[in-house]
Amino acid sequence: MERNVIAKNTTINGEIISDGDFRIDGVLEGSLTTKGRVIVGSGGFVKGKVNAINADIEGKISGELNVDKTLTVKSIADISGNVVVGKLSVEPGATFNASCAMKVPSKVLKIENGKKPEQQQEQKAIK
Repeated sequence: MERNVIAKNTTINGEIISDGDFRIDGVLEGSLTTKGRVIVGSGGFVKGKVNAINADIEGKISGELNVDKTLTVKSIADISGNVVVGKLSVEPGATFNASCAMKVPSKVLKIENGKKPEQQQEQKAIK
């Protein structure tokens, strides 16, 4: 898979959509959507919205971060805003000032009143 790089001393304003991995060592003001991994290097800064499958953060993110699988927050990272993840790993020393929600894996069934989802639907149909 391709890896795109925003080098240090580079600033990009706007929307980026990619199927490949992304490494950000510069500044991104806007949004990034990728079907790959996002790596924000120690000097990287993202102000805006990031959607990715996996993410490793060493730098700074301010805004929305949506990671389908695993978000790894390194000890020197600084994250603020809203975060939605599948799994979360935060190293000691990281700054994590964000509201965080975890996605429920699709293989986990929600049980309501001791009934499986298909039984819940039947119950609603009967009413």
